[in-house]
Amino acid sequence: MTRTLITGGFGFIGRYLTQMLVQDGQEVVLFDVVSNDEFLQRAGGNVSAIKGSLANWAEVAGAIATVKPDQVVHSGAMLPPATETMPQAAFEVNVTGSYNVLEAARLFDVSRVIYASSVASYGPDAPRDVVPNDFAQHPTGMYGVSKVCTERLGEYYHRRFNLDFRAVRFPPIFGLGRAASSGWTAFTSVAVEEAAMGRPFAMRVAPETATGVLYIRDAAHSLADIAAADDMSLTHRCYSLHGFVVTAGQLADAIRRQVPDADITFEPDEQITAFIKSIPQKLDDSLARADWGWHPRYGLDEAVADFVKTTRDS
Repeated sequence: MTRTLITGGFGFIGRYLTQMLVQDGQEVVLFDVVSNDEFLQRAGGNVSAIKGSLANWAEVAGAIATVKPDQVVHSGAMLPPATETMPQAAFEVNVTGSYNVLEAARLFDVSRVIYASSVASYGPDAPRDVVPNDFAQHPTGMYGVSKVCTERLGEYYHRRFNLDFRAVRFPPIFGLGRAASSGWTAFTSVAVEEAAMGRPFAMRVAPETATGVLYIRDAAHSLADIAAADDMSLTHRCYSLHGFVVTAGQLADAIRRQVPDADITFEPDEQITAFIKSIPQKLDDSLARADWGWHPRYGLDEAVADFVKTTRDS
């Protein structure tokens, strides 16, 4: 039985990945600064948790030494806007924390580390339409800086110590559990969740505002898929992913196809709209498709339908 340790295991991506791996018969251990007994009970008997901070070397090393995982999925991180208001704390968690994970994996013979990177690793010089996988990364925020730093650290550990490091770069992710406070791109998630619960929602962008997104279940699948890929087929250590591009108006229409009486309006905010328009719409995922068979399983309507059902069933 494969044993996987997930950092940030109680987080947005971690919860979905945990459920997927348990269904596949894996044993999962969650490492996080928070705990959630209700989730552990729902997840089943093959899931346990260790409370600790990524910034604390002793806690990270102790967890990996105790668990002896076959692989680590490193999805834990401090997120914006906290990364921008507390950059020193963000560095300790996101950069020092990543070093702690990689070094502990090396010392305790973990075979593989999978890392969740982000479109935030690119900067304002990135093309708006399609960003090549190897385009120069010049982020302007601490969150993006920490992602680039961890990608390079992982590549170093692969070259220097032959640690099997693999990373995926996510576009904005949407799905149940994406909190409204987790950034301006969260409006795609909040719109679906509010409509599913019968509550009105005003999108703070114009109907024609487009953004690239990836459904949360596809995000979880990608981590499992790249972990299972044959190392001989990998030509890179870091792979960009893409789901689909959707305008706010198209999203509203897709929601209404599932929730006909959804009360969705548009109240554009110039600052939020400008931010959304500054994010690349598509990351070129052709390398991931060619090297390890990546493909999103959910289009717009499939994702919204599953999102609404999951919300109502929860």
